[in-house]
Amino acid sequence: MESKAQTVRFGSDQPHLLVVDDDAEILALIERYFGGQGFRVTTATNGTEMRGAIQSDSIDIVLLDLGLPREDGFDLTRYLREHWGGAIIILTGRGESVDRVVGLELGADDYVTKPFDLRELLARVRSVLRRAAPAAADHGASDRTAIEFAGFRLNPGARVLIGPQDSEIPLTTGEFELLSVFLDHPNRVLSRDQLMGFMHGRDAGPFDRAIDVQIGRLRRKIERDPAKPELIKSVRGAGYQFSARVQRG
Repeated sequence: MESKAQTVRFGSDQPHLLVVDDDAEILALIERYFGGQGFRVTTATNGTEMRGAIQSDSIDIVLLDLGLPREDGFDLTRYLREHWGGAIIILTGRGESVDRVVGLELGADDYVTKPFDLRELLARVRSVLRRAAPAAADHGASDRTAIEFAGFRLNPGARVLIGPQDSEIPLTTGEFELLSVFLDHPNRVLSRDQLMGFMHGRDAGPFDRAIDVQIGRLRRKIERDPAKPELIKSVRGAGYQFSARVQRG
């Protein structure tokens, strides 16, 4: 018989973390550490408990192990992105670079490799939460600071991207952050390390395709032909360049 997801409550104003992992030791470790850092912590050992938790409570961020025994972690990532709008950090084995890439392609906001340092994990969670949090400005103020490019209009406060046909284009946290970096540095060639630094505060590793994955996802949403990009151009051996006129306000 499956156990119900357990919740530790520390106060309604605290960020709520859902940890999905079948390792009881890891669950207890994260629960104890993050509880001491002011988080509400819910634990789940499988997809059924995870789905129940996000449907019955207000979860801010999910920490999801891809190596669950009975349900594919990629399917759970896809489910979260389709049915839930919060932030996702995936846990993968140190050598599983393909898993990291696929997880990001499915809409995860970041990844952490096992074994992990709890302080680094906390920093990653806080970073993703800061990026996912809506701006304090109201919608009126956000409209006045709207950013326009190539027929698109980004409302940073509401985190809404409107396309040339006046339709709203949904963006994940990672896609929004990447687009914001490009809009802050138009027509400048940015390396992968620079992009990772702006977004995550760390360099890209030699086999880290996280930025390439995010670029591909963003291109599919703003390029007329993602296979022949006109806005986000690849610069061989250097990085990427956002080639569009940017107007603010």
